Amino acid sequence: MKIGEAAAASGCHLETVRYYERIGLLPKPARTDSGYRSYSEDDVRRLRFVTRGRELGFSLEEIRGLLQLSTDSTLSCSEVDQLARTHLAEIEMRVAELQQMAHELRRTIATCRGGQRAACAILDALWKSTRPGEADAAVQPQQRRRLNVHGHSQN
Repeated sequence: MKIGEAAAASGCHLETVRYYERIGLLPKPARTDSGYRSYSEDDVRRLRFVTRGRELGFSLEEIRGLLQLSTDSTLSCSEVDQLARTHLAEIEMRVAELQQMAHELRRTIATCRGGQRAACAILDALWKSTRPGEADAAVQPQQRRRLNVHGHSQN
């Protein structure tokens, strides 16, 4: 099958198929007499594997490793299991960080009173430092106004 057909059958964009070939995730396909790439069902299966791995958030290097592990029937599944567990732990950490960001944004948005930009609680929160030990002294007082808990200017 041609590249467009392989792309459609695998759910992978045509340019991505070419990219995966360039970086070695997909072997160079055979060529027809007229020079067209010719993909096999195994190529499409491999593309689906890579696409599904990307959907699950695996990096291209992790997918490369999983592909190698999948082709060696003598290896134990424990290596794949460990890679998946490590990846899951990273995802769960990112989810926790995203939940914290969402919480902070909700809290900040709740303080917004929709007044003048100079009294915007959301912009003020962005100017303030949230890193432990980091002072926001670099921001000049005339660049922003401090707001009280009701979102009104204290200046």
